[in-house]
Amino acid sequence: MSRNPMSKVLVMTAAAIFLSSGTAMAADAWPDLPVGIKNGVAVRVGDTAYVGLGSAGTDFYALDLTNPASGWAKRAAFAGPATNGAAAAVSGGRVFIFSGNGKASADAKSPVIFDTVYSYDTTADVWAKVETVTPVGLSGARALSLKDGRIAIVGGYNKELFDRYLADVAATDKDKNPEGYKKLVDGYMGMKPTDYRWNAKVLSYDPGANSWSSLGDNPFLPNCDPAVVALGGDAFTVISGEIKPGLRTPEVKQVKVDGHSASWQKLADLPRPVANSRQEGVAGAFAGKADGIVLIAGGGNFVGAQANADAGKWFAHEGLKKGWRDEIYAFDGKAWQEVGKLPTGLGYGASFSVPGGMLVVGGEDSEARARNEVFLIKWDGRALSIEN
Repeated sequence: MSRNPMSKVLVMTAAAIFLSSGTAMAADAWPDLPVGIKNGVAVRVGDTAYVGLGSAGTDFYALDLTNPASGWAKRAAFAGPATNGAAAAVSGGRVFIFSGNGKASADAKSPVIFDTVYSYDTTADVWAKVETVTPVGLSGARALSLKDGRIAIVGGYNKELFDRYLADVAATDKDKNPEGYKKLVDGYMGMKPTDYRWNAKVLSYDPGANSWSSLGDNPFLPNCDPAVVALGGDAFTVISGEIKPGLRTPEVKQVKVDGHSASWQKLADLPRPVANSRQEGVAGAFAGKADGIVLIAGGGNFVGAQANADAGKWFAHEGLKKGWRDEIYAFDGKAWQEVGKLPTGLGYGASFSVPGGMLVVGGEDSEARARNEVFLIKWDGRALSIEN
């Protein structure tokens, strides 16, 4: 994602795309990450954004949003094994990291889904392992801070099934036993969505009591790697995501937590993108708010997977190439519209709602590279701009 020194703002309208020489921010106002980061974690504590783990291993970085020119500061290294796809949220000034997946040790034969919880003290710059285990696998889950200090969690891969599958894959020689390897992969990837037994409850973790509870069942198919936007008042949207490996959903839902229960409401689906005949849904998309409007951008999917699933072919992405999306959608509370494009197809990075728009940080591109670029997406209901 190269930068154009002649222009700092790309402005898009429904009628035209044009370059603007004017910008409300100084050149290079949003500093790039020191390293590319994908499949990591992202949280905001006050005026500080934190990003790390995933492809960055145990590295963890912080950016003062009131003084972005100061750049990303490296903080204490994560105390556990490097983890991908973990869920993260904030409570009482501490960052909590739930689950994720990776190798428990350097000599482990295969990755596993972790059932661990770690906390990070933002003041002391210290990590600690929390004496608890997650009730279920939470790799691919999303965690949201609640007003009373609890953390709500939706989604998450089934640890038992995923661990066994990866162990079997690691123990099977693809070259010496191609038929056995294919049978193994086909068997796992060919299951129906409900057979994966992903987390179908809204879980609640209370850091003060160090206890877990359920806020009720998810009436929809559970999603992994959805985009999630906090709406205030303990409400949040769950946008798209996987419903099984390789198959996404265009569905959008709103979740409202009231005390010890959560209610769900279906909202308008993501619309068909201009580039395709149907909306496949996306996983790993960026999400946030700009001028009070919910935005979602990028992510990955397999064009044709929905049609395969409709035809009963549950290994829906077999033979399909994973695509990296560049569409940006805006939701006004009633309907979605495609309002512009990212500079390139991108997903599985970090995003933050900040004054002025949605900050996009890092991610993965179509070459599977972890990116380090940072930019701001603005949308005022008429025109969209992207600022470096």
